[in-house]
Amino acid sequence: MKNIQRTDAIDRRLFLGAGALTLDALTNLPDLAWAQAPGAGEAGAKQISRLLAEFIAGFELKNAPPEVIDRARVAFIDTMGVMLAGSREEVAHLAVEMVKLEGAAQTASIVGQSLRTSPQLAALANGVAAHAMDYDFTFLSGQSISPVIPALLPLAESTGASPADCVAAFIVGAEVAARLLRASPRLSNDGGWHSTGTVGCIAAAAACAKLMKLPAEKIPDVLGISLSLASGVAVNYGTMTKPLHSGNAARNGILAAQLGSRGFTAHAAAFEGTAGYFKTFTRGLSVSFDPFKDLGSRYDLVALGYSLKAYPCGGRGHTAIEAALALREKVGLRLADIANIHCLVSKSSADRINTLWPESVEAAKFSAAYVIAYSLVNGAPRIPAFTEEALKDERVRALARLVTAGVDPELSDAFGESPAKLKITLKSGETFEHRRDYATGSKQVPMTQAQVEAKFNDCAAQTMNAEVARKILATLNTIADRRSFDDFWTLIRHA
Repeated sequence: MKNIQRTDAIDRRLFLGAGALTLDALTNLPDLAWAQAPGAGEAGAKQISRLLAEFIAGFELKNAPPEVIDRARVAFIDTMGVMLAGSREEVAHLAVEMVKLEGAAQTASIVGQSLRTSPQLAALANGVAAHAMDYDFTFLSGQSISPVIPALLPLAESTGASPADCVAAFIVGAEVAARLLRASPRLSNDGGWHSTGTVGCIAAAAACAKLMKLPAEKIPDVLGISLSLASGVAVNYGTMTKPLHSGNAARNGILAAQLGSRGFTAHAAAFEGTAGYFKTFTRGLSVSFDPFKDLGSRYDLVALGYSLKAYPCGGRGHTAIEAALALREKVGLRLADIANIHCLVSKSSADRINTLWPESVEAAKFSAAYVIAYSLVNGAPRIPAFTEEALKDERVRALARLVTAGVDPELSDAFGESPAKLKITLKSGETFEHRRDYATGSKQVPMTQAQVEAKFNDCAAQTMNAEVARKILATLNTIADRRSFDDFWTLIRHA
């Protein structure tokens, strides 16, 4: 069944309508003089760092709507699951080996590892593991807040923060990230930046500042430090460096919060200044500061939501996977009769996926040829689909040679969307077509609680027995109501 629900109009209205960068309509934000000094702008105007700082310091979990807290709960479950599974990937092993060489003070746990280390290094290892399989959830533009929970957990362990404190910090980090993404929604698709590193670092710093209960006057420095540490370019998709973006952002989020808490300074107009975040990263792309006006009154965790991933690979290919699964039922046993498999995607999706046969497990996650062919031959691509052994399957390789792709300008290229059309042509000339606009796990096709827990259990099974996994899941399902983490840190190190 085709899913052709469209939200283009909503996205354009919310995110693209502002046009060129302008602050004429804003209140309590600086003007467009691109402040050379902290005091530039209209009298009484608040710089973005100050506006964010007041939100971060003033946010209280008791005032958050229940659905926002529930969104945070599910985020912790999903992220913990993918960290546990990702901790067994080669990229995670390499990161942990580097951490061991540092010989840091053992004050924080690394998820899925028996090793303990410093909060910063634990965050690095956690972040790499969280993004290693590309199984972490998508928020607005890619896995923009992937580094937040990997940073919060070791910081919470080392400071004795409560589970509720972690939930509040996560919400803060997500809402800050949402404003940066909504302010310049083409930053990733057209700018080439990887939001996990460029937005995620700032989100992690904001979350860590909240967890550390820093006063509002110190937080602008934390944010200013973090945006100078933000990095990550899309050219490294399909390599081990992509998950490093998450690990680096998680570590730098803690670093920025720790330095800022000690009086380390940054520019007060770091976001809107002449050579600030927006001027530097957007490079002529459309920017609007309007999204900062609803900070604290609207929660994007609910208003926009995030997409959980049903498959451990690049999210841009998930609609193509599900189109292939739908056509698999129609083609049946006639795979040998296929002459061509043509996939149409949006322009931005075409920039992120390809039809090359992958030379590595990492590359397989971004190969439309591989994931479509695998889905037709074997069914839904789960964790075993992305292994060296799976890449040796000659049936999949043979079918992948038949995959071609192109851009369909009619397919939505709106913020957070990646629709796909798939057409299979048999040697007889018979054709089968299917269009998929939204994949399982998206806001339009949400996962049930049972599906969320099934994914967690499947991920956890890669590292631990079912009883330990059950205890971790029980903690996360009640995270906002728990007074302490009890034996949680011991459980997540169980391997």
